[in-house]
Amino acid sequence: MGSYAFTAVGTNTELIGLPFDSPLADWPDDLIVHVPRGISRHLVRFVEVAGEVFAVKEATDRYVLREHNLLRALAEHSVPVVEAYATVVERLADDGEELGGLLITRHLQFSQPYRSLFTGRSLPGLRTRLLDALAGLFVRLHLAGFYWGDCSLSNTLFRRDAGALAAYLVDAETGEMHARLSVGQRSHDLEIATENIAGEMFDLQAAGYLDEEFDVLEAVHSLQPRYQSLWDELTDDVVVPRGENYRINAQLRRLNELGFDVSELSIKTEPDGLRLHIDTQVVEAGHHQRRLFEVSGLRVQENQARDLLGDLARFKAKWESGTGVGVSDDAAARRWLDQKFYGTLGLVPPELRVKLPDAELFHEINEHRWLLSEQRDHDVGRAAAVASYVGTVLRDLPDTRVDLTSGPPTEEFEPVFD
Repeated sequence: MGSYAFTAVGTNTELIGLPFDSPLADWPDDLIVHVPRGISRHLVRFVEVAGEVFAVKEATDRYVLREHNLLRALAEHSVPVVEAYATVVERLADDGEELGGLLITRHLQFSQPYRSLFTGRSLPGLRTRLLDALAGLFVRLHLAGFYWGDCSLSNTLFRRDAGALAAYLVDAETGEMHARLSVGQRSHDLEIATENIAGEMFDLQAAGYLDEEFDVLEAVHSLQPRYQSLWDELTDDVVVPRGENYRINAQLRRLNELGFDVSELSIKTEPDGLRLHIDTQVVEAGHHQRRLFEVSGLRVQENQARDLLGDLARFKAKWESGTGVGVSDDAAARRWLDQKFYGTLGLVPPELRVKLPDAELFHEINEHRWLLSEQRDHDVGRAAAVASYVGTVLRDLPDTRVDLTSGPPTEEFEPVFD
């Protein structure tokens, strides 16, 4: 009889019913679900258990435990990564054969690999948004002291985020955690990323997903200055001239606008004024996400949170203007949720509403209403905007959830480099 050691951080005990005493390649097709995915060094399969979807990667016990620990450490630093859920090691088959270990991560719902972004509904400025998302992810990883070592588009998943993209690390097996990264480590990490991403973009171009005239090398070499610009803004000291202390709050607000909080700030007096220093290790992403959750209980992407907070602020201002009475943030958030947010989403047919996350769907409806009103030179109203969006956009969108129907496993995209 086979044996194994199973350790989970969640409470989904039904995972224990999976055939852990069999090689992953031999798992029956009726366990496997269809999930678009990129290239991986190791065999990866997706399974659905008790309504949840998990990715299962097979590697050596050492790699499985190491990657699990790295993913957990990154999550503790608020870095966007897939959720490490369980490990299965010391696996033996019924005949006593030693089997590789298994790393189980929770599937990132509504996420897409990079190829799906180019083959599905196009996002305006997709290439720019893709590189911006990667630069942002790199900064967050390096602030946490993580050296990736093998960044590529295939090792990353993307979520639409209120017109932008949010990037998530998927594969951490080549990474290393340090107290702080040197300039050389950060530069080398970016060099590897540039080479890998160039190869993947040449692959897209050869497959016809990028124009032949598109300069791949020029595009990928823009990753480094994008990264450096954000890194400098988050980590460089700022000198505030004497008598201009208001610039301190302005700098903190700017960091908040970028989606970061600062929990520690040191100020040193100098002859010309004050020098502000922000320790890169205490800069934390997700400012707008946390603020929105505090007032509404909604958990969304960072840009979506910024967008929703703006809508909430306009809603509150209009309410106060109409009544002439001040309104608390909590009262405004409760009414906004009921009347505006869920009131809008409630107009969408349930079978179509599940195609996108609620926050992204709300954002797209608002954008569609604005464009429609611009075209007609008057506000078309919420009901008309929803009806138009559903009929002209949403019905034709692919469902970005996971296909839970059984069938053969979704294989990796094979590179076409010559």
